[in-house]
Amino acid sequence: MMVLITGSNGLLGQKIVRQLINSGVEYTASSKGENRNPDCPANHYLSLDILSQEDIITVFHQVKPTHIIHTAALTNVDYCELNPEMCYALNVKATALLFNEANKINAHFQLLSTDFIFDGENGPYTETDTPNPLSHYATSKWQAEQLLNEASNKNWSIVRTIIVYGQGHQLSRSNLIVWARDTLLSKQEISVVDDQFRAPTWADDLAWACIQICVLGKVGVFNACGPETLSIYDIVLRIARFYDCDQSLIKKTNSNTLNQAAKRPPKTGLVLTKSMAEIGYNPKKLEETLELLD
Repeated sequence: MMVLITGSNGLLGQKIVRQLINSGVEYTASSKGENRNPDCPANHYLSLDILSQEDIITVFHQVKPTHIIHTAALTNVDYCELNPEMCYALNVKATALLFNEANKINAHFQLLSTDFIFDGENGPYTETDTPNPLSHYATSKWQAEQLLNEASNKNWSIVRTIIVYGQGHQLSRSNLIVWARDTLLSKQEISVVDDQFRAPTWADDLAWACIQICVLGKVGVFNACGPETLSIYDIVLRIARFYDCDQSLIKKTNSNTLNQAAKRPPKTGLVLTKSMAEIGYNPKKLEETLELLD
């Protein structure tokens, strides 16, 4: 087994690398540019431009992966809404290039996807519910999923998740839980919506699920998120309680006041029955992970 990870400088990519090292599985990490993860040895890293077919062919020939875990994506929802061509290129075109080359070498291809492919009117969602994306970002991820769904080669898996959080090295973006914790601990006010509901996902749990699907040779769609669907306000409130922060710092607002470029689904959440039964997925609750953040 040789696992190639795209987007290895990102939070999930770093967690996958750490777990592969600990389990002794062979791997190669890749992102565009230099390796920003000090946990990943230089001889296990290759720079990869996922929009370059030539780059992909060269890396695949060098690495000879049996499994590709494709975590690289443009995930800033509002940026995607304002830059749809870039969104399409990085989330759809790149997936097509990687998947096509994976098929040529009969490597298992795993795509990371999102709860945002749903409109949030009837959550939580199973793996077989019908998507209805509301934004360019959501549409791009659904289009990427369809590339796999419509292919004759079925040696693939899709892992759908929600608000991935945790701590990593030199990350380009923070995440909701770390941002909320740091803001509250610094005694600053924080405004959060109470009309959007999500199931925040501990990055280590998600990394485990991604690897386990590969190890067990599973194919198809799998949900892998946190076990509790909560309003963003309630998530931040529980963070404040855990760290004994002043709860009056948390100001409740709603989606209409934010003037965000991209429309968000009001309530998602993902049903975990399949993942629990088939891969033994058992994600941690929020407070369990807050103990591990530092």
